[in-house]
Amino acid sequence: MTSLQIILLILGYFSILILISFLTNKGGSNADFFTAKRQSPWYVVAFGMIGASLSGVTFISVPGWIEASQFSYFQVVLGYILGYAVIGLILLPLYYRLNLTSIYTYLQQRFGDYTYKTGASFFLLSRVVGASFRLYLVAIVLQSLVFDAMNIPFWVTVTITILLIWLYTFKSGIKTIVWTDTLQTLFMLIAVGVSIVYVSEDLGLNGMAIIHFVADSDLSKTFFFEDYKSADYFWKQFFSGAFIAIVMTGLDQDMMQKNLTCKTLKDAQKNMFWFTIVLTVVNLVFLSLGVLLTVYAEQNGIDAVRDQLFPTIATQSDLGIGIALFFILGLIAAAYSSADSALTSLTTSFSIDILEIEKRYAPERQVRIRKQIHILFSIVLILTIIIFKYVIADESVIAKLFTYAGYTYGPLLGLYSFGLFTSWQVRDKWVPLIAILSPILSGIITVNSAAWFGFEFGFFVLVLNGALTFLGLILVHRKKD
Repeated sequence: MTSLQIILLILGYFSILILISFLTNKGGSNADFFTAKRQSPWYVVAFGMIGASLSGVTFISVPGWIEASQFSYFQVVLGYILGYAVIGLILLPLYYRLNLTSIYTYLQQRFGDYTYKTGASFFLLSRVVGASFRLYLVAIVLQSLVFDAMNIPFWVTVTITILLIWLYTFKSGIKTIVWTDTLQTLFMLIAVGVSIVYVSEDLGLNGMAIIHFVADSDLSKTFFFEDYKSADYFWKQFFSGAFIAIVMTGLDQDMMQKNLTCKTLKDAQKNMFWFTIVLTVVNLVFLSLGVLLTVYAEQNGIDAVRDQLFPTIATQSDLGIGIALFFILGLIAAAYSSADSALTSLTTSFSIDILEIEKRYAPERQVRIRKQIHILFSIVLILTIIIFKYVIADESVIAKLFTYAGYTYGPLLGLYSFGLFTSWQVRDKWVPLIAILSPILSGIITVNSAAWFGFEFGFFVLVLNGALTFLGLILVHRKKD
């Protein structure tokens, strides 16, 4: 596939998204941008959230992770089911009962302004890091496939990437994204299906033979109960997955903002139920694709591992232009379905939680400030992605994403757990210090845990971090007024 063909594909793809934006942004008010006036069909939200949850990281990293970790990631996915149940049964009723635009307003009502600003600030940090990780991975792939040959610098690639997102989100935000995410999820799933067909046919497999081949492979070992000290130990992965789902979906303004566009709580809960089922199946399909890609690479002498496995086979093997075309389409769809909503949620949280524009400014000025913030976070994402180019090593990006999430989302887990499961108040001014110290202590313990305890925390650092925050809040608690 030539550079020109890839560029034309990208331009065609974004033309469709901009057209959808034009059709959905007739209002352009803050109510459209923040909540879509709570008129989104639940089934559209559920389907679109699949792409936003998976992103380009899953699209590339999960298949490439198979050789090193087999199907151990599916233990995390099974934990998601428990986490999403907590979201649907506990968190969504809370958010709808309080009629929230930003979910962090709960912390203000429960504890006070310092806790509120702390929670929102940790979300902003978490989402900037998470969105930048996802976009970095896609930008690196596009750079190597297209723009290096054209002598276009990496920073230009990143800037164009963010600019394209800004073009179709700047006016109506979440109202547009609910619909563009649906299209992007569809493209991503088609791309995965086509890739499986191409690779399996080359391996001489079809129909049920594919399922038997994956099931019989040593690479598809799923459950690891042998060593409780290992990072792959089942219960460690399972409960990490549950807490990852809770914090990266239920305590994340990005994902919850979509849920809160549904008309009623019942619709939002139906959305979460079907989203859970489909996401579990889709992750299993991604892992199966990873087995096929790994075997194909071994049989054809392709020296590519981890995040380079899928891109290399799709674009540089003898499988033909068809798989390359759908790979690029799926990669772009997976990347932008998470990045566009991230930019919107960052704008929403900073506007509502940090600046409190709905309380401080007249309606016409609120729209102008929101647009300025939207531009600001576009620039922040560009700079963060460029920085990542110089600090990320060859480790799988999805592994890094979950590890960093453990540090940035941990304080949110502790704050919400304390708020939901105790009746105590806290000394509000101490909360920022606790939220900063908890990740630092978690990092020290994690780095030394193997030497001190013979135990690897892995993704379980999220639980450690949340527990330390919870304990810190106990130390500064006071009885309910």
